Amino acid sequence: MLTISSSDVRKEWSSVMDKVIREKPVFIKRTRDNMMLSATETIWQLISGVKFTADLYREADGSVTLSVRDMDIVVNGADEAAARKELVRNIMEYAEEYYQEFDRYYYAPNRRGHLPYVIKALVAQSPEELEGEVVCQAGKI
Repeated sequence: MLTISSSDVRKEWSSVMDKVIREKPVFIKRTRDNMMLSATETIWQLISGVKFTADLYREADGSVTLSVRDMDIVVNGADEAAARKELVRNIMEYAEEYYQEFDRYYYAPNRRGHLPYVIKALVAQSPEELEGEVVCQAGKI
């Protein structure tokens, strides 16, 4: 792997930041630790295949329920558009909570797999951009 030592990163902080933003991610090594520093635009590209697949249920009262398959998020709205907006709001709230309490969520076996979705929500430029990442499919009863 093409890595830069953490001491070189400290010495050349400004040029490393310029490289990350204008050129490419930078891989950094500190003793036995390895990490990657990247622009959020690059991260968005890395996770471009991550979609929020939601099962859609039309309720007897005419409302719509959406349930994200890979996460424990279920919402109901007057129609599909309202349910999508509510779903995105809930995803964004969950992502912020996950990030704030990373140790608790990431190391929980049933939540570790949520990380790609959380990162996707955190780097989205707007709720509307994230809404475009929700794929609704007819739910099975």
